[in-house]
Amino acid sequence: MSALLGAPATLENRDFELIAFGAYDSDEELDASALDPVRTRSILTRRSTAAVRAWFEGFGITRASGPVRIPPTPEAGVYRGRICLPVRHRSVVLGYVWLLDGEPGPTERQLAAAMEVTGRIGALLVDEVQHRADLTRELRAVLTAEDGWRRDMAIAELRTGLGERAEAVHTVVCVAPWPSADPDDAPSVRTVPGAVARCTVPWGATGQSLALLVRLRSPDAPAPALAAAARLLERAAPGGGPAVAGVAVARRALAELGAAWQEATAAARAALAEPRLGPVASWTSIGPYRLLTALPPRTARDPAVRELLSPAHRELARTAEVFLDCAGQAGRAAAELGIHRQTLYYRLSRVERFTGLDLDDGEDRLLLHMALKSRRL
Repeated sequence: MSALLGAPATLENRDFELIAFGAYDSDEELDASALDPVRTRSILTRRSTAAVRAWFEGFGITRASGPVRIPPTPEAGVYRGRICLPVRHRSVVLGYVWLLDGEPGPTERQLAAAMEVTGRIGALLVDEVQHRADLTRELRAVLTAEDGWRRDMAIAELRTGLGERAEAVHTVVCVAPWPSADPDDAPSVRTVPGAVARCTVPWGATGQSLALLVRLRSPDAPAPALAAAARLLERAAPGGGPAVAGVAVARRALAELGAAWQEATAAARAALAEPRLGPVASWTSIGPYRLLTALPPRTARDPAVRELLSPAHRELARTAEVFLDCAGQAGRAAAELGIHRQTLYYRLSRVERFTGLDLDDGEDRLLLHMALKSRRL
């Protein structure tokens, strides 16, 4: 498009999220005046603000079937005029190609040719959405199938669907809870670099989580997965309860995606249990929860701690947890709790009485600490 019109162009989806941009090699493009704040922000952050979106839509671009010229408006941060080419498929607007307008500008013949290109872009965007939908079933099967021939078949089908991308480095993101059973209710992730496929997976007794497969450039470059998690959280629970995201360690083999999903869900569970770990938690950063999330739920109901974990002793349980978090350093724990050291000692003695555990014994401390942390899960 940039070569056809002799001008820089950007492609955004209908939510004004950047899909691609093309620079045109000219002195004008190197001129800083060509990069007004709106265009610069779109390229650097891959999105536009709601105010910018409303302002441009006020020119009728959502209904237009041909080029729309938008004049410069410095007070809106638009220092250069724009030409908007709607991208449609079967009369449905899917996005927009944006051109910087100037003198002499593209001719009507060039714009007509450009509109033919937008038709091809629309078809490609539809194909991309369809391709992701086709991989939903395969991804869900890989993440949830038990070991055996069913998992082997699911991996083979996912590998076929991914084609050459199957050999890349991948990781898995878990967002929970997710408000919908439809994985396509995640439009903001469509423009995240590396997003390959997504599906919903049961979460708890009645809820849903969203699983996202993300392609990485290298195992030590998780930025695309972290960006995808942050965008999905914006859509996960607007005005509702808390939502978190977990990110697994990168893998090179599709056969290891099941293990990656376990890591992603463990990180999400840890972020729900310990808000300081979230809202986006990597499996490598959740510390003891890497082990605790693998334990059965009844772990927190160990007979020794059952009475301590009752609602009547909530403050004592918190005191014990902070004391153990501080590695048994009474001064630090008292300061964290905002109490006198003697008050701390008195509470700890009650903890020992309720549990029968000796807080001077390392194994008893370990048991109590595990039970207190597991309770959060």
